Amino acid sequence: MIKALFFDIDGTLVSFNTHKIPQSAIDAIKMAKNIGISIYISTGRHYSLINNINAIKPLVDGYITTNGAYCFAGDNDISCNPIPAEDVDTVLKFADEMNFPCMIVGEKDWAMYNLASNTAQVDQIFLKLLNVPSMQGTASLEKVLKQRILQLSPVITPETEQKIMPYLHGCISSRWCQEFADVTARNADKGRGLLAVAAHQGIDVNETAAFGDGGNDIPIVKTAGVGIAMGNANDALKAVADYVTTSVDDDGIYNALKHLKIIPF
Repeated sequence: MIKALFFDIDGTLVSFNTHKIPQSAIDAIKMAKNIGISIYISTGRHYSLINNINAIKPLVDGYITTNGAYCFAGDNDISCNPIPAEDVDTVLKFADEMNFPCMIVGEKDWAMYNLASNTAQVDQIFLKLLNVPSMQGTASLEKVLKQRILQLSPVITPETEQKIMPYLHGCISSRWCQEFADVTARNADKGRGLLAVAAHQGIDVNETAAFGDGGNDIPIVKTAGVGIAMGNANDALKAVADYVTTSVDDDGIYNALKHLKIIPF
């Protein structure tokens, strides 16, 4: 029996076309919540950038954010796994040498580094694709760099990512978009986030289901009791999923919860 559901946001809960959660998904999640199933978010976004789930936010029991680097439920911190300081310095050095922008995500705030090197592409990714209202960040670069850094998102190609990662000894990278990578500490991914949340909340991992669409969802889809890929997911995620539902724009969440017999047909 499934007792907890974990949802990625972009491309899973929220459509890239409408920037909204389909009404069918809202209805399905409300039905699941009403029968006692816990609802969790699992996202690459920093909490301050989660601006698109208001329709279900009152139903959410906890969060896996920044690809598993920071997890919490209510006012309780569950886990925090920052990037080693030397690896942060290395990425910013590469950003200077190779001239690429990088989002720097701290515990409380975030900022863009070297934004002027490719403002047009950053705007395309974050303002248009993700519907983030501003790329100026929530604080100054100086203030963010004084915090523990949870995630770095350099705007680089997969080829450049492969060149940089061997120098980041304490980090891993994941990618759901060709335009940028998400770099986190080696012990931080969505799968480990699920394990931390489940242990803290007293949930049996076998009684969890996780939904995703991108490469950064592979760890959690593999870790959950049932892993579900959206119809619009990439092939790598579909290959490790237990079930492939329809796309986010074709009632994917609703259809998957019917398949799991959580909601009625």
